[in-house]
Amino acid sequence: MTRAQLIFRYSLFAVIAIVINLGSQRLVLMLRDDWAGLMAAIIIGTGAGLVSKYLLDRWWIFYDRVPGARQQGRQFLLYTTTGVLTTLLFWGSELAGHLIWQTDFAREVGALLGLITGYLVKYQLDKRFVFNRPGGEVLS
Repeated sequence: MTRAQLIFRYSLFAVIAIVINLGSQRLVLMLRDDWAGLMAAIIIGTGAGLVSKYLLDRWWIFYDRVPGARQQGRQFLLYTTTGVLTTLLFWGSELAGHLIWQTDFAREVGALLGLITGYLVKYQLDKRFVFNRPGGEVLS
């Protein structure tokens, strides 16, 4: 895969995960539009985005075919661990937008900026710590 193809795919998958994340949040916020609803929305959206991005990255970015549920579980745990710092960046950015401007638009712009920045960092972490098996051909 060329660098341009990698950038295109990774960007496309980031957009898909962002839409899933923010779409899930909107669904939760339609049910409950208060502080508890916002926290639930952020957690549910993060989980939905995490799982979708993991599956897309695993198969179409890193071409990883780890066999067995145990190995896949370990790999998903590593993937989730590398996402802790980037998730805190995303949450902080989203909450900052919400607390400073107190509009849904500002919250979502904050979320978007946090997610984009987080995905740039996460790719490097995943390449190095999660999908670094010998024979894996991933560009820098």
